[in-house]
Amino acid sequence: MNVIRCELEGPLILEPKVFGDQRGFFLESWNRDRYRAVGVVGEFVQDNFSLSSRGTLRGMHAQNPRPQGKLVSVWRGEVWDVVVDLRRRAPTFGRWFAVSLSAENKRQFWVPPGFAHGFVVTSDEALFHYKCTDSYSPQDEIGFLWNDPAVGIAWPVANPILSPRDARAPLLRDLPVDRLF
Repeated sequence: MNVIRCELEGPLILEPKVFGDQRGFFLESWNRDRYRAVGVVGEFVQDNFSLSSRGTLRGMHAQNPRPQGKLVSVWRGEVWDVVVDLRRRAPTFGRWFAVSLSAENKRQFWVPPGFAHGFVVTSDEALFHYKCTDSYSPQDEIGFLWNDPAVGIAWPVANPILSPRDARAPLLRDLPVDRLF
């Protein structure tokens, strides 16, 4: 497995070793010892899938207390995946990083606790997989506006398809400080 460290401390791009031939391919998508050795920590307790059409933007979300680490990947299509550092004491607080994830490149992205996460679908549709270190807890969820000018994420879409909740999310500066990390 190839591990690519990001500009932000914590998130990792993981490129599993792919074995392919005329029949298709095989890859190991999770191995506790191997992934733990490169920095993917925590016990996974929940897996989720979402299916979304081109231009759908889901984010920017986090959960605190009861934060979730997420190992994410795309099984069909392509997304532009984004994290934002929500660790108040980190020198990179409020900074973002993005990576393209697709069924073709088979990359995984480790989003550790302390980061907001979101993505936009850049293919006709995308089947997105989340492997999470804690269960979903709606009362602990926080989020901020996808196009918050202070954060400045350079999304590859101008008018995404949003849920009502994401469309009316607050700015990052308006989140209660005690809900940040």
